[in-house]
Amino acid sequence: MQWEQLLSLQKQGIQNKRLRIEEDETRLGFEVDYDRIIFSSAFRSLQDKTQVIPLSKTSFVHTRLTHSLEVSVVGRSLGRMVGKSILEKHPQLKMVHGYRFNDFGAIVAAASLAHDIGNPPFGHSGEKAIGDYFTTGNGKRFKTQLSSKEYQDLVDFEGNANGFRIVTESKNGVEGGLRLTYATLGAFMKYPKESLPKKPTKDISDKKYGVFQTDLKAFTEVANTLGLFKRGAKNDISYCRHPLAFLVEAADDICYTIIDFEDGINLGLISEDTALEFLINLVKDRIRTETYKKLTKASDRLAYLRSLAISTLIEEAAAIFIAHEESILKGSFSEALLDKSNYKAQIDDIIKVSVEKVYQSKEVVEKEIAGYQILSVLLDALTTACENYYNGKERHFDRLIVKALDVSMEEDTSVYTYVMNCCHYISRLTDGNALQLYQKLKGDL
Repeated sequence: MQWEQLLSLQKQGIQNKRLRIEEDETRLGFEVDYDRIIFSSAFRSLQDKTQVIPLSKTSFVHTRLTHSLEVSVVGRSLGRMVGKSILEKHPQLKMVHGYRFNDFGAIVAAASLAHDIGNPPFGHSGEKAIGDYFTTGNGKRFKTQLSSKEYQDLVDFEGNANGFRIVTESKNGVEGGLRLTYATLGAFMKYPKESLPKKPTKDISDKKYGVFQTDLKAFTEVANTLGLFKRGAKNDISYCRHPLAFLVEAADDICYTIIDFEDGINLGLISEDTALEFLINLVKDRIRTETYKKLTKASDRLAYLRSLAISTLIEEAAAIFIAHEESILKGSFSEALLDKSNYKAQIDDIIKVSVEKVYQSKEVVEKEIAGYQILSVLLDALTTACENYYNGKERHFDRLIVKALDVSMEEDTSVYTYVMNCCHYISRLTDGNALQLYQKLKGDL
């Protein structure tokens, strides 16, 4: 893969080739990407979507929005560090094409900002709830009417694929959704493959999938324009990762490792003494003893260690990327950057505590159960209403559902399309919206 292609400013619906050297320095295309994401309704809705604790009333706890903002800040630093080294190694990018190290930061920051934009209500349990509805719930009735790949999209409903749909779907006469540059879309595509075959290799990019069957045209156009290498069998849609996707992943990994851990502390699920011990193990070689001793409050010590841990892991991830740039460009690098970190043991220890004390806590488990019930009821109501409409068996209740949910009903729509539209609609609800709709369906006015 070539950096000149990978840093493409091309956008959907625009035919003319855009060159970096001709860009207005006060309004760069990569920076416009960030602006368009942050002003989008899909991004704003993340303020009421779960990061760790569903429907939490605690002000200390991160939402998807605050998490995404923090990931974008970390991603920007990672991109700039890597960009500086890349331009030193490939001077023609700057001298001939006009790229600057800040461009790398802007691309990674924008892709990081959008990385959770497709997640449904109630966090990852929301994805599982949608999938289970089609695997073991009433949604399994659609299996015989769908292709294997269409059905897999539903039973493994994936926030990453849904995010690609949100940022690229054409609507209201505007082609290309948010019209992000292909460089940013490429960095966003952490899992550049369709849902089948499922996990065909141990490559990190095969861990999940990143595109629904409805969006393959836009997806392949982006991948081919960027020059991403084709992978897998001839008829499979699968590509090597855009190199900067590794940085987006690292930014996310750094934030959820440290920040989710911090949320556990603020919620009282992890003791401050335990937190201090684990964070000190991560950054013990970099602590300024004099500074640390002046911090008498445990909260101040935690803030200091958190900041030091994040900066340590940023530098580590950037160094790993630069060391493996050649294999990354060849498409042969197959691990997450932090899996090769010198701090992997300490990271794993922190994640283990978070899993035991936070992700599996009583509060989280009970609210995930509620989320399952809420999404199952909403999916059943909406898919049944659409199914009856398209089969000519529409009831008055179905018409009320469609009207209340403001769902567009187009003629000549396939089963896969209308079922996926139902999932997409529900995925864009916030936790609070989903709860309110559930209560209305139950007659709780």
